Formats: sequence, structure tokens, C-alpha cells
Amino acid sequence: MSEPLDLLGTLPGEKPLLSSVEITIPVNTDQTQVPSDISPERILNLTVSGPVDETSSGTSPGIADPSANEAAVEQDTDSDDDFGEPIFTSTDKRQLQRAKFEAWVSEESAKVQKEELQAANQEIDDDEAQSARYLISRQESNVIINDAREYQLELFERAKQQNIIAVLDTGSGKTLIAVLLLRYVLDQELESRGLGKPRKISFFLVDCVTLVFQQHAVLECNLDQKIERFCGDMGCDFWSKGTWEKHFSENMVIVCTAQVLYDCLMHSFISIDQINLLIFDEAHHAKKEHAYARIIKDFYIPDADKSERPKIFGMTASPADAKGDVAEAAKQLERMLHSQIATTSNLSLLQKSIHRPTEQIAQYETLSMPFETDLYRRLHHAYSTVTVLARPFRIAKEASAELGRWCADQIWSFALAEEEASKLENKAQRVFAARGARGQSLEALDANLAQLREAQKVVNKHRFEEPQPDGNDLSSKVRLLRDYLASRFENPTQDKCIVFVEKRYAARVLAELFKYIGTRHLRVGVLTGARAGDAVDLNVTFHRQTITLTQFRKGTLNCLSQDPDIIAKANYLLEYRNGQYVCEVILPEASPIRTATGRPAQQKSMAKRSAAFEACLLLWQGKYLDDNLLPIFKKRLPAMRNAQLALNMKNTNAYEMRIKPEVWAETIGTRPDQVYVTLVELKESTGQHDLSSYQPLAIITRTKFPKLPSFPLHLSAGTRSDVVTLPLDGILSLTEEELDLINCFTLRIFKDVFNKTYEDDVLQMPYWIAPATNTEKIQANGAEKGLIEWDVLKFVKEHDELLWNDTTPPEFFSNRFVVDPGDGGRRFFTIAVAPQFKPLDPVPVDAPTTKHMDNILEYSSSLWRATRAKVSFRSDQPVIEAHRIMHRRNWLEEITEAEREVKTRCYICPQPLRLSALPARVASMSLIFPAIIFRLESYLIALDACKMLRLDIRADLALEAFTKDSDNTEEHQKEQIQFQRGMGKNYERLEFLGDCFLKMATSISLYTQCPDNDEYEYHVRRMLLVCNKNLFNTALELNLYEYIRSQSFSRRLWYPQEPKLLRGKGVKKGKEAYKHQLGDKTIADVSEAVIGAALLSHMDLENTHVDNAVQAVTRLVKSPDHNISKWADYYKLYKMPTYQTSPASQSQLDLVKQLFTRHDYHFHYPRLLRSAFQHPSYPFSWERIPSYQRLEFLGDALLDMACVNFLFRRFPDRDPQWLTEHKMAMVSNRFLGAVCVKLNFHKHLRHNGSGKLEAQIRDYVTDIQDAAREADGAPDYWVHVKSPPKALPDIVEAYVGAIFVDSEFNYQEVERFFEAHIRCFFEDMSIYDTFANNHPTTFLTNLLTLSFNCASFRLLAREIPPLPGPVLSSAASGKSQVIAAVMLHDEIVAEGRASSSKNAKVKASTNALEMLRGLAPWEYRKMYRCDCKAVDEEEKQRERGIAERVDAAGAGKIKIAEVVDFGTPI
Repeated sequence: MSEPLDLLGTLPGEKPLLSSVEITIPVNTDQTQVPSDISPERILNLTVSGPVDETSSGTSPGIADPSANEAAVEQDTDSDDDFGEPIFTSTDKRQLQRAKFEAWVSEESAKVQKEELQAANQEIDDDEAQSARYLISRQESNVIINDAREYQLELFERAKQQNIIAVLDTGSGKTLIAVLLLRYVLDQELESRGLGKPRKISFFLVDCVTLVFQQHAVLECNLDQKIERFCGDMGCDFWSKGTWEKHFSENMVIVCTAQVLYDCLMHSFISIDQINLLIFDEAHHAKKEHAYARIIKDFYIPDADKSERPKIFGMTASPADAKGDVAEAAKQLERMLHSQIATTSNLSLLQKSIHRPTEQIAQYETLSMPFETDLYRRLHHAYSTVTVLARPFRIAKEASAELGRWCADQIWSFALAEEEASKLENKAQRVFAARGARGQSLEALDANLAQLREAQKVVNKHRFEEPQPDGNDLSSKVRLLRDYLASRFENPTQDKCIVFVEKRYAARVLAELFKYIGTRHLRVGVLTGARAGDAVDLNVTFHRQTITLTQFRKGTLNCLSQDPDIIAKANYLLEYRNGQYVCEVILPEASPIRTATGRPAQQKSMAKRSAAFEACLLLWQGKYLDDNLLPIFKKRLPAMRNAQLALNMKNTNAYEMRIKPEVWAETIGTRPDQVYVTLVELKESTGQHDLSSYQPLAIITRTKFPKLPSFPLHLSAGTRSDVVTLPLDGILSLTEEELDLINCFTLRIFKDVFNKTYEDDVLQMPYWIAPATNTEKIQANGAEKGLIEWDVLKFVKEHDELLWNDTTPPEFFSNRFVVDPGDGGRRFFTIAVAPQFKPLDPVPVDAPTTKHMDNILEYSSSLWRATRAKVSFRSDQPVIEAHRIMHRRNWLEEITEAEREVKTRCYICPQPLRLSALPARVASMSLIFPAIIFRLESYLIALDACKMLRLDIRADLALEAFTKDSDNTEEHQKEQIQFQRGMGKNYERLEFLGDCFLKMATSISLYTQCPDNDEYEYHVRRMLLVCNKNLFNTALELNLYEYIRSQSFSRRLWYPQEPKLLRGKGVKKGKEAYKHQLGDKTIADVSEAVIGAALLSHMDLENTHVDNAVQAVTRLVKSPDHNISKWADYYKLYKMPTYQTSPASQSQLDLVKQLFTRHDYHFHYPRLLRSAFQHPSYPFSWERIPSYQRLEFLGDALLDMACVNFLFRRFPDRDPQWLTEHKMAMVSNRFLGAVCVKLNFHKHLRHNGSGKLEAQIRDYVTDIQDAAREADGAPDYWVHVKSPPKALPDIVEAYVGAIFVDSEFNYQEVERFFEAHIRCFFEDMSIYDTFANNHPTTFLTNLLTLSFNCASFRLLAREIPPLPGPVLSSAASGKSQVIAAVMLHDEIVAEGRASSSKNAKVKASTNALEMLRGLAPWEYRKMYRCDCKAVDEEEKQRERGIAERVDAAGAGKIKIAEVVDFGTPI
């Protein structure tokens, strides 16, 4: 069921804004996702039953009966706005659009889920029904392998000549060598059969059943002869000789487990001389009593003629898999297989072909000692004598320490499940049978079985609570695993994970655990060996293993908890060179030493020992081993991803907001005799506004005011007047009487101008206000008492108000400040007596309306009628022309259209009112004082934040960095939500600058402190520093959120907090904490803006001028990876690596000379320059110089800073969206590739001689040089050329990094490179607008706003809810989907779906662009009923004419040609 809500909003006297808007809100809210940004209260606030009926006799809701306020003699109408606003705001509209989008997503989600569920069920059913043979063969490669590498051909040639065991790393393509050898042997076999010789067959032997199907699938695709595969699960153990002979005669190759061949040989189904080739996969198993070893020992005759024994080819990643003497094991393997171990002679070729996994080490806290859970104690107390429960008891206690309390209890749910309990009963009966001879009674067995069933009931009734991540529910090891998996699978991802465990029960328990604590994108399965297990263990069939692996490959499962049956290790790589063996030991990725190569040796064992010795020596020299050769180095490489480090853009919280600077709280409580004076006055900036009516004021404080920047006020339409403050250096000494005069004057301003009566307590006043003379008459170093107009202070103290009588001359009433004692919102400035009017005359028609409009006298009184009847006013008093003061506006923002139209001229009588003793000029300045003090206090609060951070930042930049003026300040080029007017510049441009400097600073720091790290680790560690999550957490620790200015001027917040408020609105509130809603990302963005402000405050980007920004980075990232206080410290921390300072070769010196002709910088370290041109594929051993990747990492950040610096200075008014888009052109690979070729850098690139890379570079160079010639000097020639090979832009960035390092971290050298080779391309940035705007989303925005003048559009995205629980774990897709929609005028017109929000929005934008392509503006307006932006009358007339003609053409009344002739193409 659903109930409709009509949302109608009207203004008095107008038609409803919406005739009907219906939102369907399901009654059952438990099943509905209510948009987070629409609360039920908000919907109710928007709900109106219909248009307001002004003729209705009833009182409208929300409008008080006037009689109810009869007793209210005084009002404090201190609202922030004088003018009403429509009920239906832009925020309401956005909420309605969001609600409509959510409803649409729900409908689409239901369709998608239904389709996915059907597909998933179908695929799951298909997988379950298929045989293991089909499933395995389907998932293997069906590509014919023809492209053999050099080392594979080398070993193949050796295998033709002799028996060998090919030792190559996992993934190096050993099977291809076997394929080549099989082709060779099969060709020989065919030749032999042609000569009439007996038939022979080849055997490919494997160690496990899974490999039978896998290797058969590969061979079947790459051999053109019949192949068959066999394993024990196929029932071949009982086949007859005839059956086997049939298979042998029909096939030329058999793939089988070794046990199958051994059985065939043992039963004489085949003899060894009938086999021409034996291939041993995983040959290192050939030892002891393994089937490999028994085949050789029992049936292979080494002394027989070669024609009577098969050729042997072994394959392994390591010749030994056991502890002990590796060399002896290798010799034994050679002796066992009568073969020679062989590997490639060129290790570099092999290394390029192998993709090694990245090893990361995670440390968890020390595990607790095993303990007994409540369930354990209960079971142990009652059933500890049950023999078959001994293992579950042992495992449960063991699991309490290893896995945690919850996991330990889960052991019992597995051990005593129905099926497992039956196994335990059978085991108990077997034990009884075995012990029967020793006199165990049958009654004892029955008692044991009865106890076992009771224990099962106890467990079944036990309530297993959901696991709690904290406490003893999970061990520290499991919590660490949970955190890691949560970071990897927090968002939709293609990643897959295998968790290896030592015990089967652990795999099963962890899989169950992550059903509760895993993320929704984590889909866990269990994979264990097919061997039989005991209670608690999970026993799976081979068929189930195959299905699990199939689902894992397809992504239906993305995490496997697996026992260690299939773990393989290989740590040494042997190479045969010039008759000797050379070994390279490969250490894990997390090791400080990655590889070590030993000395050549005659024996493999000696080569391995040499490599190990060299590794130990390097570790000892690097102080990673102690003198006992024990490791002292522990390294944790955080495996972080962007998803883990990102913040939720929509996540907001309420935070405390400072509304007053610290200086007030620090100085109150004393009665000063010496004070400081800050003069405040107005200076004309633009327009013409008479400032002579504004008396300068002196702000008197206990401590000296800092020098603060001027800021504008908008006193009338089209004008801007700057507020200038001048803090005087001198101290003003005051007597008690003088201080009382100033205090009295200040309190009078609050009372007369703002209707606030404060307690007369000098001690609690944070500051005082006094009238002052003009600053032109004052020297800044003077603070004489003559600066203050003491006569005004004395007059105000002596006169509470100005009195008049019949003899008072008319000029007395001119230029006075008048207040209404009965209505705090009515204030007037008089002009002069109006003799043409009498008190009882009608109110002039152009006067502002009030509640009494009978005549001028009644107009002047704010009393309610009942009270008015008790008061008599003179009918012969003068009538005064005046201006009513609309003092509720925000003077910091420009005059709005509504305010321009407000009428202020009126006519009043003085008797119902009070003539204030404050001079009119003082009152005028006092009226704008709230806006002035509000901005000054905002400056001071921002400076308080800088003081807290110990940063020297200009006040204007400090406030800009902390200003957030809308709910979506960070969403550039979008309609701002809840925009706060008059706040000045917001933080977004400073954030753009600070983000770039943060990237550069952290990159330099990491490069200096970790010179040996690889590029990947640099990126990871920098990500940890600069990510929003780190900035947010640090900002929370610093309470940075308190200083953020998120609210524009409010008449509630500018008043002093300390003195006691006796009369006026707010008197009952007292002191309370003010809060504001801030997004997590906003707080992080402000941190970056502070860095930008610190940089810009002293921005010359010379080394001595950026220390402030360096300190800001240190304080806001709070990490030992950037503990820097000044720029010079970067170079001080840099320790030159050995390769940089080693003597240079002539070739390296020549490179310096050649590049000096391209850029006039002479390198001091030629080997550093060579590193900038050395591709990662170039062997390190050739010159002992690392590749350019580290320098590229550094240069990328430096170039970014140079480009941003240029854009920021050159375009001071552009928003960050524009700056970012155009910066992308400047640092794009496409542009830097062109720079590379222009400087001839590509000629000096050193790589491994790959023909493919060489051809790509050659083709690109030809294209870019042709484009440059044809461009005739146009700088954007590179835009239309294809992207270059990435190596070319990489070496430009690496070169910049090398210049920076070689010049001792002189950033000016980076700027000089930019000025010489990059700036000339971007003098006119407008030519790159198309390049910047070619992103579909940006292009769509520009099309709608610039071409169609449409403002009513939105691009929304939402993740489609995943399939529920059990379905998700088996669904075919298993991947989350995001759906995006383009909404034009509240209608969804295009959609897009993808695995991420970004890609979904791109697709939706692309689809929308396709729909809108070719539309004229008038067609768009008509099609989508767009009336966003009014065009001039002539244009509207023209469009109406076009539309009418199109309609007529559609009706057949005129020809299409007539429409075309009208001027707009159709």
C-alpha cells in the first residue's frame, strides 16, 4: 500500500507553485529506503493541503491571533530576514528530485536483481550439473601456443638430446617446453610406425587429480593427435587389460596421475619399452615411496638400450621441497630420474616473463593463551569422558587462542552437526570394536553414545550470538585479517583473495565468520583437499572443489579460505653459464634486500650456498641481521587502497563551532586602566554612496588588535564601501570615570539600536565602542584621548532620550535617530518636519505597511488596539518625514532585488516614539556595526586556528581557508545548496593549491627519507599521508572543525556573549554550544586549504619562502614520513645513493654534454642523469643504475606544482574545476610525450631492445613531428596526435626530478624548465577548452548551461542493492552495480550502469549527449518544457515562430523548407 502526499506551496495572492506533485511513500517503511536527505519532518513541513484561501474566516496555520499579543508591549523582531520567502525552496526541489530518483532506482533495481537472480540460478544449476571434467576444461586456455621464448627453446633443444629436469619458476611456461617435446617425439613416433616398428605411447604424469584435467585441456589445444586423461576418480582401478589396450591403441598421449601408470605397469597392462616419453610434472615429488619414484625404481632400466627405455622430461619450480641439504636432494632427484637438472642460461629473459606476487607482512598483537569458553566448560564438565570428543575439545581450546571465543564455540556447531555426529558415533563404535578384547562393556559404549547425543542437543539449543569484532570474540590475528579484507572489499572490486590456513577447521570457521563481519562485496567460499577428514573438518568432493574454483574464477566468490594442500614455494633460480651454475636467491617483497646473486660454481648446491651467503652478507652490511645472523628488521608495508583511505562525500556530523575569538575570553574579568584603540571607518570603493553620515567608531580592547584586511559592505544598490581598521600602537590610559562613560555609551548602542539591555558590568565586557574622529587626522602611532569624542559620551550618559515640547523648533527634529519603545524592529531616521501633513491625515500610499494604517498617528504607534485605547496622543503634534530603517539585512552581501524594491519613506509623529540621544551619524555606523564585528571576529577566529597550528598566515587567506559557504562547496560548477551569501571567498581555490603542494612536499620527503623504496611503495606511503582520511583524522585531533566558518552573518551570533542579557531575545538561552553540520571531506579539504594559505602568504616558491607551507604539511599530515620544519631540511635528510656518486663512464659524461644543448643545465652527477633515461626493462646489472621510476615519481609532483603555480597566478578568478581540467592538459601524457620529442629526449632512452617498444616510439615520433611541421606554429598540435608510449612522458618527469635532486633540491630549476619548455604552449589557455571539456560529464554540463541556458538538470548515481545473503554468495555476477541517471526538469531522460559511480555517470552522460545531439535551443526548450533562463523578447518571438511552423509542418499545413528558411536548421 502507499499513500500520496500533495506538496503545494503558494505565496499570498499567487497561484500554487505546483498544481500537483505526488510522491508515493510506502506505508511499510521497513521495506523502503528513504532518501537520507529527506526526513519525515521535512516532508511534513512541505505538505500543504492547498492554496491559501485569503477569504477564509479562520485563522491560517502559523499566524497568531492579534488579540493573543495584547499584553506584549514590546517585541524583539530580530529575525535574519525582513522578507518572506516561498515555501518551496531550491533545497526542497532537490529533495523531491532525489526522492523521484530513488523511486526510479528501486524499480530498476528490482528488474536488475530479477535478471541477475535468474541468470545466477541458471548458471549455478548448470555448474552443479556439469561434470568436473567439463568444468575444468572450460576454464582453461584454449589458445594454441606457438610463441616460444628463447629460454624455452633452449631447454627444448637440450631435452631432445638428453633427459633433463627443467627448473623454471612458476608461471614461466614449463608446459610449453613439454608441448614442444611432445610434438617432436610424436613426429618421431609416426616416422617409426611408418617403418613398421612397434607402437609406443607418451605419458604426461601429474601429482593430483585436478592437474589431470588442467594439463589435458592445454595439451588437447596444442597437439593434433588423440589425447586421453585418466585418474582414480574415473574408476579405472578396476579396468580390464582389454579396456586399457583399447585406450593405448586409440591415443598417442595419456595424461594421468602417476598412480594410474604405476598400476598399469604393475599389472602388465603396458611395459616400459612401450613408452617413448615420460613427462613428470612437479618432478620434485620423485622420492621415497612416491608413485613417481616407484615407476622409475621398479620398471625403468637405465642400462638398457635407448630404444627400449623412454625419454624422461621433468618439470619443477624447485628441485627440492624439503628441509635438509638442498644440493644432495637435487642430486638424488637427478639420480632418481636419470636426468640432469637444467635451467635457462639467460636469467634476464626469464625474469621478464614472470610476474611475481607482492609480499606484504602484517603484524598482529601477541595471541592470548588458550582459554575455556562458557560453552566449552559446560560441555567439558558433562562430557569430557566421551572419547570421540577429545579432538573437538582440543581443537576448540586451540581455536580460542588462534581465532577467538566466537570461533572456538563454532567448532562445536560443526563437530556436533547432524552428519558429523553420525560420524562420531560410527567412530565410537569402531573404537569399541578395537578395544573389545580388553574387556570394555557394551553398556559403556551405549552410555558414551547417549552422552554424545546429549551433547549434540546442548549445542543445538545453545544460542550462538553474532560475533563482536572487539573483545575476545576474535583474536588479534583474525581482527587484523578482518581489517585487511574490509579495506580491500569495502567497495565493488575485481580483486580476489585466498586465505591460506594450517588447519581445515580454520578454513571452515573463517568462512562462517565472514558471513557476519565481512563487507557486502566480500563473497567467501571454502576450498580444502579432497582427502577424508575428521569431525570438525570440512570434507569436500573433487567435484565440489571444481565448482568452488569455477565460481572463484568467475568472481561469484572472491575470497577463498583454503587449507595448505596446494602451497608451492621456490626461492632459488639457477642458471647454467659457461659450464658453471650461477644462482640468484629471491627474497620476499617486504625484505630490505630483494635479490642476491652468488658466485659461479661447478655444483648447483654450491651455487645456491653462494647466493645465500651473498644475501646474508648484504643483510648484515645493511644492519638487517645481528652478529648472530638473526633478523632484526621488521617491515610493514600497508596494503592500502583508495577505497579504504577515501571519505564518504555525503557523511556529515554536527560539530561545535566557535563563534567568538579567544581574545575575548582571555581578557574579560578585569577593569582595565590602560586600553588599546582600533579605529573603524568606511572608504568608498565603487559607486557613489554618501559616507559623511557614518561616524567613525573606536573599538576599545584590553589587548591590541592585529592588523586586519579591509572588506566590503554594500550599503546601497550598486555600491561598495570598504571597512578599514587601524589599530593604534599607543596605549590609552583611562580613569574609572572615563571607562564608565565608554561603557555607558556601548550599552546605550545595544539598547537603542538593537533593543538589547545588558547588565552594567565593566568586568564582563569584551570590548567597548566609542565615537571617533576621521583617520586622516590621526597618526597611527598616536592614541591621545582627543581621538574620542568625549562630549558625545557625556551627552549620551546624561540624556536617556531627547525631549521636546510645543516651543521646540522644527529643525530640532531633523536628522534624528528615532526608536519605537513598543516594537524592537521599528527604527527611523528623520528628515525634517512635514508641515503639509497632520497627525490624523491618512497614511500616504507609498509608506511601508504596518499593522495600523488608519492615519499617521496610529501608524506611528505599535501598540495593540486594546492597549492603544488606554493611551491618548496629541493630535496637534508635528508630522515628521522619515526613513524606516530596514536593519535586519546582511550588509556583507549585495543588495537583492527584493530589498531594492522595499519602501522606506514614511511619515511619523514623535509622541508614540522615542528620540534617541545617540547622534544620527553614530547610529548609522552602529547599524552596520554587527556586520563589521562579525567579519572582524571571523578573522580573529581564523587567526586563532593559525596560532594553534603555529603557522604565520595572512588574515585574509586564513579566513578564506576556513570559509565554507554552501553545503556543497567542493562540488564545483554545480548549483550551490544552502548558499550562504556575503561570506567572501571560500576555501576551494586554496584547497586546489594546497592539495598540489601537499603532494609535492610528501613526495620529496619520501624520496629523501626512503631512497631505496620502489615507486609502488612511494605511492602507497604518499597515499597514506595525503589521503582525505588521514587529513580528516588529524583535523579531528586538532579540533580544526571549530574554526570553520560555515554560516553567514547572523543577528543571533554577533552580540557579546559574556555580559548578562537582561532584556531582549535570547535572554533565556544563556551560554550554549553552537554547532554546525560539516561533511568529513569538508574538514579534510579545509586542511588542504590551510596548506594553500600558508604557501600563498609567502609565495615566491623560493626555498626560503615556503617554510611556512612545509610546517603546515607536517602539522596536518602528522606522520614520521614528513617530519620537516623547513625546506632546507629536505636536502639535509637526503643521503645520496652509491650509484649517484660512483665514477661516471664516458658514455654517461657524453649524455650530460648532449642534454646541455637541449636544456642549459649542467649535471654534477652524470649517473643520476642516466637513471632518468633508463627504462625499467633495462638490466640493472649492466650499469648498476636503477630505472627512472623513482625520479619519475618525484618529477611528476614537481611538474604538477609548476603548472598549478602558473594557472593559479595567471587566472585568479577561475574555479578549481576549470583549473583542474586545464592542468590535466599541461601534465597529460599526450603533451609530455610531445615535449619529450621536441627535446630529443627519446633518443637517449635505454631499454631492453624490445622491438615492440622501439616501433611504438618510432611511429609516435614520426606522427608528432609531422603534426608540428603542419601546425605552422600553433602550440596545440599535440592535441590531435595519438597518445605516446608511456616511456616518453615518464622520462620528461624523471628528467625534472633529476634536475631537482642534482641542484640540491632547488625548486627554481624546476620553474626554469617550465618557463623554457612548457609555458610557451599555454600562453592562450582558451585553445585547450575543448581538450579540457571532452569528458562526457563536463561536455554535457556545458551543453546544457551554455548552449541551452538550462539550469534544471541533475546527474545522480546510486548503487543497486545487492542480491540478499545466500543468493549473493552464489550469484553469477557477484559484482555490485551502480546506476546513474540524467534528470532534466525532474524527468529521467538517460541512464548508465557500471561497476563504479564514476563510470556509470560517464555512460549516462554519453547517452544523454547522444539524445541531445543536433537539437536547437528552441527544440530543447519545447521538448523538455524548459523555461530556466529568460531570453530577450525578440528571441522569444523568433523561437515561438519556429515552433509554430514546425507544428504546422507536422500537420501538413506548410512545407519543411519554409521552416528552414525561417533561420534555424532542422
